[in-house]
Amino acid sequence: MEMHRKEIGQFIAARLQENLETARTQWQQSAPVNYFVVDNVLPEALAASVRAGFPDASTMMLRKSLRELKYVSAQMNRHAPILEEVIFAFQMPEVVDLVTQITGLRSLYPDEHLYAGGISMMGPGHFLNPHLDNSHDKDRARYRVLNLLYYASPGWRESFGGNLEVWPNGTKAEPVTIVSEFNRLAVMVTNQHSWHSVSPNLSQEQRCCVSNYYFSDHPVGDDEYFHPTSFRGRPDQPVRDVVLQADAAARRIVRTLFPHGVTDNKHVYKKD
Repeated sequence: MEMHRKEIGQFIAARLQENLETARTQWQQSAPVNYFVVDNVLPEALAASVRAGFPDASTMMLRKSLRELKYVSAQMNRHAPILEEVIFAFQMPEVVDLVTQITGLRSLYPDEHLYAGGISMMGPGHFLNPHLDNSHDKDRARYRVLNLLYYASPGWRESFGGNLEVWPNGTKAEPVTIVSEFNRLAVMVTNQHSWHSVSPNLSQEQRCCVSNYYFSDHPVGDDEYFHPTSFRGRPDQPVRDVVLQADAAARRIVRTLFPHGVTDNKHVYKKD
């Protein structure tokens, strides 16, 4: 199914409009890690075409460490056109406006560079440990304030694992699980308190996700803050937790000394 981002954006905007009050209430009541969920975002056939457009994992970048295990890509012109169209559909002005109405956040900007966004694929055993996202954009000019996650794996169930988890009471407490259901959009805040993770994929299926970030001139809340991407261990990983806390401290020192990074970030969309 061939469709332009403007048309796809109209479908997304229509579903956000239909769920405006419910989403706004969910956002407000889920503090301190605010989020909302909207299901059946795209027509079924279009959603299926998004999944069909995902590439073979061999064409993606494998991120493998104590922090995470998953395949990612931001170089959208190397993949099926539907993937680029659906990613940028979430950046259409009417979509951004409705997300602004739901969250109440100021001056939201989508990211054409897809810094840390794009697509991800998590196979059997893949995971993403509890973490805080980098607080700013790639130039440290704006705050990263929202994470938009669109799930594209038909038939996904909670028992499969590979689900989004938010940790409103910190990484020593129990998380709230948001199942990575097919054709679902989950939007969550990213700030200095928004610990979140993806539980290990216990299935033999691929968990596919389309990711966008929105940025703002303003922090979430009244206080300014800065932090690099910072990982922790899960409650049953005390040794990994110590290692990852040390890693986060070292990364913070480096980012403080070199605010624009010491290497070229490979996870951005570099258009020809």
